[in-house]
Amino acid sequence: MTSDFRDKSAPLLPPTITLHPAITPPPQAPRLPSQQDLRPPSIALDGLFSDIGKAHIFTDAKAAADAYPNRPPEEILATWRAQKNDPGFDLKTFVATYFTIPAITSAAYQRKPGENVRDYITGMWDVLTRQPDTPVPWSSLLPLPEKYVVPGGRFTELYYWDTYFTMIGLYEGGRIDLMRSTYRDLASLIDRYGHIPNGSRTYYLGRSQPAFFALMTDLLASHDGNRTYIKYLPELQREYEYWTDGETKLAPGHAWRHAVRLKDGTLLTRPWDDLDTPRDESYPQDIATAASTSRPSAEVWRNLRAGSETGWDFSSRWLQDRHTLSTIHTTDLITIEMSCMVAHLAQTLSRAYELSGNRQKAAFYKADADRRIAAIRRVLWDPKRGAFYDYDWKAGKLTDVLSTATAVPLFLRIATDQQVHIVAKTLKEKLLKPGGLVATDVTSGQQWDSPNGWAPLQWMAIKGLNLYGEDVLAQDIAERWMKRVIGTYEKSGVLLEKYDVVNPEISPTGGAGGGEYPMQIGFGWTNGTLLGLMNRYPQVAQHILGQYPYAGQASKNDSSPGSGPAENPQPIPLTTKQTLSSSSHRENPASHEAQKNEKGQENH
Repeated sequence: MTSDFRDKSAPLLPPTITLHPAITPPPQAPRLPSQQDLRPPSIALDGLFSDIGKAHIFTDAKAAADAYPNRPPEEILATWRAQKNDPGFDLKTFVATYFTIPAITSAAYQRKPGENVRDYITGMWDVLTRQPDTPVPWSSLLPLPEKYVVPGGRFTELYYWDTYFTMIGLYEGGRIDLMRSTYRDLASLIDRYGHIPNGSRTYYLGRSQPAFFALMTDLLASHDGNRTYIKYLPELQREYEYWTDGETKLAPGHAWRHAVRLKDGTLLTRPWDDLDTPRDESYPQDIATAASTSRPSAEVWRNLRAGSETGWDFSSRWLQDRHTLSTIHTTDLITIEMSCMVAHLAQTLSRAYELSGNRQKAAFYKADADRRIAAIRRVLWDPKRGAFYDYDWKAGKLTDVLSTATAVPLFLRIATDQQVHIVAKTLKEKLLKPGGLVATDVTSGQQWDSPNGWAPLQWMAIKGLNLYGEDVLAQDIAERWMKRVIGTYEKSGVLLEKYDVVNPEISPTGGAGGGEYPMQIGFGWTNGTLLGLMNRYPQVAQHILGQYPYAGQASKNDSSPGSGPAENPQPIPLTTKQTLSSSSHRENPASHEAQKNEKGQENH
């Protein structure tokens, strides 16, 4: 290892929180949290949080991270330490006494009789919309100043890459006001923390997700005009600085946070997280994963966190043996999406500076984007296998997992014409299934593997193929996916987070499995991309909808599957609570001390 050039005395999280002058908060913007409030629950609650996780107090581990103390954490910790060894002490009762468990609104929304799928999507926007947050003392929620849309189910906060695909639906459905306010909330996160975290929770601040902010800016600018690029240039610049932090000081064969400089000097991007502790939202699972291997626990936990930053949590793409979660080595991998997104971010910065009149900086970022694009075409491309792959920068070779991420260079116009036609052939022959594109060619039990298909993957592949004239395959994928999603809606009355696309039979539950939590309904990115596809392929959509009495039944506001959305029907909001587990396991409590290794530089 070489010496770090980062000041280790600097705190991991920002010592101060400032709102950029370009962002004017609304009159009733929430109070920004103090530095103390930014501690994730696992640190603020020290050993108590660890005990709660180990005892499986909650049916969903994320509920422990979302529950908020009714008193200052220090007071609760003092009480717990004084009582925990008393005869008859019950941890579940203690948690119920000292914590509030947030409600999940409309996790069980069901269609009304005769409600077509368009009206379902339109109604769900209201269900999934959150009003400006009122700060709650000691909560892990990062308050946002304007209305925003959440994915649904257990995901009750704003998520980074999900939001782009949700915004597509808001754009297609004419909800520009909501698209704009959600975008401004993401911009405010950059202003306050220097990046967009994985989600709007304190425990997500150590990482981000694929850099879709530039694409969101493109989408907003398509409605509001080029002034959007100039207005949000400061946020685009800070986003770029976050993803490229440390690049200029890297020697060949080294990595620092997200930046990797290969031995030949090429710069590309990997996943990262600034923390190497168990994830708050998956605490007991991470403890168990680390315990199942002889690897250093901190190494396993950082790679689990970095795997979450990819958005693909989890996939054989990140596993050394393709099947065992404890072999995860995400930080060793230069990934297709992250490298492509940073290249597009540089392109967007070039455009923003050109529009603002700064030609020197415009030229600088254009050259940077060109270098990254050339590197992606060269390093991540395998001509023999006909696809883009992730690159293990430590081993010096491409990985062997074929994934639908091979379409991302098409989606961002990075692939060459020759590469596109080869990728199209590979997609059709190896990843196209009865219900659409499968995430990977590996069946591992992880949710981002076969047999599962995901809305954002379908959208990027379809759009990317369209951009290069591969329209027949693009429509084939769209038709298969729409049949699967709408067919499931007919059977279940809901849209879901993910679907089994391999099984020729359509399951009422979507059929998809794997992962760390049950199937979630809602669902932001499925709703958004389905609406976009129905509008792009109206005749295909009309044919599919005509096969189903519920999904295809036109409402009084929707005479054609290719028309705009109906006026908002009154949704049926249902409120449920995260529940305490009916049977908790009492284990010997062990104090959990947050590991604070900030060392981000590696060599090989």
